[in-house]
Amino acid sequence: MAVTRVEIAGRTVWQVIGAILLTIVLLNAARAAAGLLTMVALSFFFSLALDPAVRWLHDRYGWRRGAAVGVIYAAGLLLITFMVFILVPALGQLAGRIAENGDEWIAQINAWTSENLGFPLNNGVGEGVVGAGEQTGEFAANAFGTLAGIAAGGIALVFNLATIAMFTFYFTADAPRIQRAVLRLFSPAAQQRIGWTWDQAIVQTGGYFYSRVILMVINGTGFLLTMILVGVPVSFALPLAVFAGFVSEFIPAVGTYIGAAIPILITLAIQGVVPGLVVLGYALVYQQVENYVLGPRISADTMSLNGGVAFGAALAGGAIAGPIGAFVALPVAALISAVASNYAKSHDVVYRSGYDTAGSEHGVVHDRPARAAQP
Repeated sequence: MAVTRVEIAGRTVWQVIGAILLTIVLLNAARAAAGLLTMVALSFFFSLALDPAVRWLHDRYGWRRGAAVGVIYAAGLLLITFMVFILVPALGQLAGRIAENGDEWIAQINAWTSENLGFPLNNGVGEGVVGAGEQTGEFAANAFGTLAGIAAGGIALVFNLATIAMFTFYFTADAPRIQRAVLRLFSPAAQQRIGWTWDQAIVQTGGYFYSRVILMVINGTGFLLTMILVGVPVSFALPLAVFAGFVSEFIPAVGTYIGAAIPILITLAIQGVVPGLVVLGYALVYQQVENYVLGPRISADTMSLNGGVAFGAALAGGAIAGPIGAFVALPVAALISAVASNYAKSHDVVYRSGYDTAGSEHGVVHDRPARAAQP
């Protein structure tokens, strides 16, 4: 029997050992810098979302990109100031009312559901609502002191937010230069593919973010006006409307129901059955208007994503990276879908199932299976 001898040069052995050691070092470095890499990734995502607004200000008014980003940051700071000085006290008043009158409201809702629906509201839910109201009330009653304490004790959180803001600023202000520097590393053919993917990322991310913001404002304004119309105090209606608008638009599938349920229950408890039904009617009517009128027009040519894929992407993003992951999952999924549809090979469909009603709608009728084409 012939014996085959394999000789490995000493240089090759050392190269393999060096590659293994280098891989271990890089993995350890990536693990140690996982927080920084996460912040850089989030900053890049936010820069993609800001880029359309920055381009519009640059093209329309001739502003430098850095100045445009600064204006957007100033607008965001004003919004945060509004949230702190207006919404937090209003949320505190609402939570205080829930803590004080929660038992009575739950009893009223129990009586109404028992009489009209045949079953009472679960007592555990009622106790949870009251407990949440008490905790939120305590937080908001000392809102400014609590926020100051968080700022003082959470230096790491403040540093992380500042780091993300700075990376986002540089990524957005120098986006064209960064893109050119990256593309120079690849061949002309690869540059076409990478550049198209980069532009699609801006379209999908920016389109998703701005269309959702517009719909959030419209939906939140509708909730606010409806609740004020039925007699809910403005101090209660304002935080409820912001909550309903944000949750309904930025949380796929279930967000519509969660966002509407809380204002409806609070209105039902404070004002009674008829006002609660009015808010419910608004939520139902608005959802149809958004689905068939506002959504297609506002979101046209931006992000097109199947509802099931959107829901699954949100669940996957939440499982991987928590709330932030769920938030960024939809534009990422839309980008992956766009890239796949552009680069994946596609063929004409020569077979149509007899159960496919789309074929009948287009005048395609198959009484028997088509013969397979001969090679």
